[in-house]
Amino acid sequence: MKKRLINGIEAESSSGNVFADLGLPNADKLKIKSGLVIKITQAVRKLGLTQEEAARRMGITQPKVSGMMRGDFSNLSERKLMDCLNRLGYDIEIKVKPAAEPVGHLVLAVA
Repeated sequence: MKKRLINGIEAESSSGNVFADLGLPNADKLKIKSGLVIKITQAVRKLGLTQEEAARRMGITQPKVSGMMRGDFSNLSERKLMDCLNRLGYDIEIKVKPAAEPVGHLVLAVA
């Protein structure tokens, strides 16, 4: 991260992944999962579902929906989150392409 002064205060530019900036392990996966959770939360609100209705529709328990909507998604895999989005009426497209670097990256692009 690059450091710079803003109004006399030293600041660091973000890498674009807050989880990596915080030095958390599996930062790429956490970024993907958080993006999926944001989309799920938006879908639940757009559909006007209660947490109980959303839980039934997504095939998970209401406490898991509650936790997810509060930012606790540690107990849900990326695959389960994608399944939840499918059950809420969203298509998911996975695109694989050659990487520009020796090791590729995971990226979530939402429409």
